[in-house]
Amino acid sequence: MKPGKQQVFSIDNDAAFNEIALQTFRYQAKNCRVYADFIAGLGIDTERINAVTQIPFLPIEFFKGHHILSSADAAQVTFTSSGTTGMITSSHYVTDVSWYEESFRKAFNLFYGDIRDYTVLALLPSYLERQGSSLIYMAQDLITQSNNPDSGFYLYNYDELAAQLAKQQIAAKPTLLIGVTFALLDFVEQHPINFPELIVMETGGMKGRRKEMIREELHAVLCEGFGVTAIHSEYGMTELLSQAYSQGGGVFYCPPWMKIITRDTNDPLTLITDGKVGGINVIDLANINSCSFIATKDLGKIYADGSFEVLGRFDNADIRGCNLLIA
Repeated sequence: MKPGKQQVFSIDNDAAFNEIALQTFRYQAKNCRVYADFIAGLGIDTERINAVTQIPFLPIEFFKGHHILSSADAAQVTFTSSGTTGMITSSHYVTDVSWYEESFRKAFNLFYGDIRDYTVLALLPSYLERQGSSLIYMAQDLITQSNNPDSGFYLYNYDELAAQLAKQQIAAKPTLLIGVTFALLDFVEQHPINFPELIVMETGGMKGRRKEMIREELHAVLCEGFGVTAIHSEYGMTELLSQAYSQGGGVFYCPPWMKIITRDTNDPLTLITDGKVGGINVIDLANINSCSFIATKDLGKIYADGSFEVLGRFDNADIRGCNLLIA
């Protein structure tokens, strides 16, 4: 049976997560043809899967050439990944976008509180310049939900953004600036400010516009440029409907319906439980109509409390949109 929204978004403990994860697996193993074929190709008997650690994870590359769907409904929206010229991009066909909306709205509230308390400023030029960005969809919704006339998008109009930030600082209004990394760097080079109360959330990467930087170096430059003590980050991707958040130091926390598991870098079917660096597998129970069990090309480390760091990429992996930083 397919889990419902109330079940997924009311998860509040490991037992509930595991139960719904197994229920989701059984549903998707029957209803997602691509996932079913993948499982069959591995020679795995789905009836023998009785623990989350036994669930196989679909390689994220499958989103580049297949419709990964566990629903017969038509897609309401198709999210596509960013990529350089000639790169094959991923497509995520979302048959019920309300799952995405509930996921990011609840996650934001969990980590940051009521969106109506914020002015939301989005500096996302590379995303605004193309179609199909799930990040733009989320940012637009948060801007709308903030119900604040000062919230809005910025392209390359850095002077206007600087003026708006100055206005926010004078008004002492809680302000979130979510931006693609290269644009945040460009902005502080032209308009360095000292706004300690500002929440700066970087997402994306250099998009080929600037030289890549290690996370510590990047965050040090942004902290100095904005006059803040920490840089927040969002870990999400086209193929998912949930995000994890870092409120500083590059350590991410998942909402209760999302979980990170690491796998052996040499054996993708073997999970790591000793805190060593491994490939990042994501369980995203909000992704009910697609596939909730995805093996990414990111490398990371999980801590005892369930938090995690993103420490790089597998060799020859495509540069991604929302998880570029190398630490």
